[in-house]
Amino acid sequence: MAVFSRDAILKLIKEKKLKISPFNKSQVGPGSVDLTLSNVFRVFIKTNSLLQIHDDTDYKPITKTVRVAKGSYLLMQPDELVHGITVETVSLPENVSARIEGRSRFARMGLLTHVSSGFMQPGASGRIVLEIANLSPFALAIHPGTRICQIIFEDVKGSAKYTGKFKDQKKP
Repeated sequence: MAVFSRDAILKLIKEKKLKISPFNKSQVGPGSVDLTLSNVFRVFIKTNSLLQIHDDTDYKPITKTVRVAKGSYLLMQPDELVHGITVETVSLPENVSARIEGRSRFARMGLLTHVSSGFMQPGASGRIVLEIANLSPFALAIHPGTRICQIIFEDVKGSAKYTGKFKDQKKP
C-alpha cells in the first residue's frame, strides 16, 4: 500500500473525495495531515473494582465526560489514560484507509496520542477518538487546540465502506 504525499492529499481534497473539516492547508505535511485536539475528554472514574473484559464490555459506565474551558488544560497524571477527540471530522473515500500516528515532539515527553485503534477503515467518516496516555514520570497539561496527532492516508486495493459501531462518531 502506498502512502499519499502532500500533493496527492491536496488533490483528493480539491476533488472532494477526501473531506477534512475544518481544513487548514498549513496542517498538511509531506505525507500526513496534523489533527487538532478538541476540548472534550472522557476520563476514567478512579476505582479499585475489577472490570471484566468481554466482547460487549462498555467503557461508558467507568468514564465521565469532561469539558476543558477555553484557555485552560486537562491535567494528566503519570500512568493516566484519557480519551480525547479531534476537532476535525475526516471522511474517507472507499478506496482510501488511514492510520493515526502520534507526533514525535510529544512522544519524546512520554505522551502517547493513541494507544491502539489507530486504523481508520475505508469509507469511514467522523471525528477521531484518541486514546491518550501519559507514560512520563510527571504530570502533563494537555491543551485543547494542540496539533496532537497526524493522519496518514493509504491506497486500498478495491473498495469498502465502514458501517460499524463507531460510524459517524462525534464525541469521545
